[in-house]
Amino acid sequence: MRVIIFGASGMVGQGVLRACLLEPDITEVLAVVRTPLDIGHAKLRQLVHTDFTDYTTIQDELKNLDACFFCLGVTSLGRGEKEYTRITYDYTLAAARAVSVSGEDLTFSYVSGVGTDSTERGRSMWARVKGRTENELLAMPFHAYMFRPGFIQPRNGAASRVTTFRYLYRGLPLSGGHADTGSA
Repeated sequence: MRVIIFGASGMVGQGVLRACLLEPDITEVLAVVRTPLDIGHAKLRQLVHTDFTDYTTIQDELKNLDACFFCLGVTSLGRGEKEYTRITYDYTLAAARAVSVSGEDLTFSYVSGVGTDSTERGRSMWARVKGRTENELLAMPFHAYMFRPGFIQPRNGAASRVTTFRYLYRGLPLSGGHADTGSA
């Protein structure tokens, strides 16, 4: 299985990358990054690319993929709608269009967020933008899956790039175990 990860340097992407590298069925992991990751692995190949709205220069690398994990994203805190839309919607759809050359058997996994507004008409800017992004992905010619976490606990050395979140995580009494699912 050949997979690609966008956002492998972020907190969520670090976890996805780690899981992919540990998965025996995955034979190759392509990480599209702006700057090289500080990790080496026999399965990992890094594609350094700086324009997340145009993938024509690496298009040949985006063929014959089985799965895409789109983990690239930012918080809406301190960002206007134009900037947030560019990163959340434009970057995501450009990548989705580029990897869609792999065909309808491709699985595209998108990390969204709890509270996303699929109607695209709510009061919360970030939720409308995420909803619009999800709706566009669901209309594309591949298997699209949206993940809407409400909270993400960094593990295995992963850390948020947002200073406020790093302090928040440090102050929470979180264990290294799995979240309680409520089952007995």
